Amino acid sequence: MTIDEIVKLIEAVSENGLTSFSYEEGNQKLILKKKKKKNVAQAPVAPVVISQPAPQMMSPMAVPMAQPEMTAPQSAPAQNTENTSAQENTLDIGSDKVVLSPLVGTFYSSSSPDAEAFVQVGDTVKKGQVLGIIEAMKLMNEIESEYDGVVEAVLVNNEDVVEYGQPLFRIR
Repeated sequence: MTIDEIVKLIEAVSENGLTSFSYEEGNQKLILKKKKKKNVAQAPVAPVVISQPAPQMMSPMAVPMAQPEMTAPQSAPAQNTENTSAQENTLDIGSDKVVLSPLVGTFYSSSSPDAEAFVQVGDTVKKGQVLGIIEAMKLMNEIESEYDGVVEAVLVNNEDVVEYGQPLFRIR
């Protein structure tokens, strides 16, 4: 069998959509195999598109926390239940040492429901000490102190859902 005949066989196998071809003549054997084309329908990745609008949605939420609107929530303390008190805590930070949530998830103040809280108001903390845990997508992320000092306030409750950039602890 000549090279030209082998090339013609390869072209015939490709044109007819065959995935394998075997040819024997005397003591010569020719086997042609072609990989199947995979239909890749997932070329545009949806999470990339979703992750771009998310920071835009988060940034307007972070702006109101930075604005000092302390008089409005204090003048009407009986408006809502926990949402009003949470807004008061985030608006009335009162310290430059604030530990913020690095991600969206569920905050836990202890490693298990039976264990004591990592820190409480009045505890002395050091930089790198674990203050709490945020669960995101079944992963437990330890929240470490960025400062040395004393815990002045815990701004979230155990098992609260927290947002990115939300103040969690105030340290003096």
